[in-house]
Amino acid sequence: MSSVVEKEREPVVGEKTKRRATSAAQRWGILIALVVVCVALSLLNEYFLTTRNILNVLRQTAINGILAIGLTFVILARGIDLSVGSVVALAGVVAASLATTSSTAMVAGGPYPVVLALAAGLLVGAAAGAVNGVVVARFSVPAFVATLGMLSIARGLTLLYVDGRPVPALTPEFRWIGTGDVLGVPMPVVIFGLVFLVSWWVLSQTRFGRHVYAAGGNPHAATVSGIDVTRIRLLVFVISGALAGLAGMMLAARTGSALPQAGVAYELDAIAAVVIGGTSLAGGVGRVTGTLIGALLIGVVNNGLDLMGVESYYQLVIKGMLIVAAVMLDQSRNKRE
Repeated sequence: MSSVVEKEREPVVGEKTKRRATSAAQRWGILIALVVVCVALSLLNEYFLTTRNILNVLRQTAINGILAIGLTFVILARGIDLSVGSVVALAGVVAASLATTSSTAMVAGGPYPVVLALAAGLLVGAAAGAVNGVVVARFSVPAFVATLGMLSIARGLTLLYVDGRPVPALTPEFRWIGTGDVLGVPMPVVIFGLVFLVSWWVLSQTRFGRHVYAAGGNPHAATVSGIDVTRIRLLVFVISGALAGLAGMMLAARTGSALPQAGVAYELDAIAAVVIGGTSLAGGVGRVTGTLIGALLIGVVNNGLDLMGVESYYQLVIKGMLIVAAVMLDQSRNKRE
């Protein structure tokens, strides 16, 4: 009798072990991949693990990482935002026009205090996100269509605002957010770290964060439970837009001028970081820590390929393959669940 019971328990125990292994792979797989890539690149190139190069990787990752964190909110709520690259350019030129010493590019009376310029950039980004949110949440327009439209609108407004010309000669105070440092740590990395910590706290420790997961996981059940899904969807787009505005100002500050062509295709790297980090495109599943690791993985791969002299064309192919592979894994996981 006992042998029969043991035989019945064996498949159950095996199934539990398999589930635990699968869960562990999903949780730690991306981190293991990052470590493996770092070890491989350190063996292939002696300059990869130098302090200077590591700081360079983090500095390059910061802008994409901030965009990816904003997109994490949107994708968790079962949306997508294709407009972040264009919003980067629009917020960058607006903020820069208030913080330039160029007589041909400044707003009358400028340059203005850096706080005003930064506030303007954030407001421009948040406003673009709010428009996306209203169109998606209030009028039930698919997020893909609404944000694709905003991608074109924001790019057009950028070109109109500066007449297709860059905004040069930014003030040192404004440039500090892109070129300064705190105790030897580049300012873009510091800002990226702060954005990550705040976002992690919001998503994991607050009521709003729980509502974002609920709205993305099962909108009907969330509505029945009393959650204002429309409001949640509107707010996540505002967050994404504001962070795109922040990234745009950091990019302008780092390069020393705001270019109307900035941010082209930035949304692709940002979406790649989110998906590679394990956030499901179906909504309701994912972590901002995964997005952080995904952004770092893309940054490390880009840097490693540069160090090895791989042409940028091949880098695009490799990143495209990473995106497709991550989406395939996401779809496979969804089918199993």
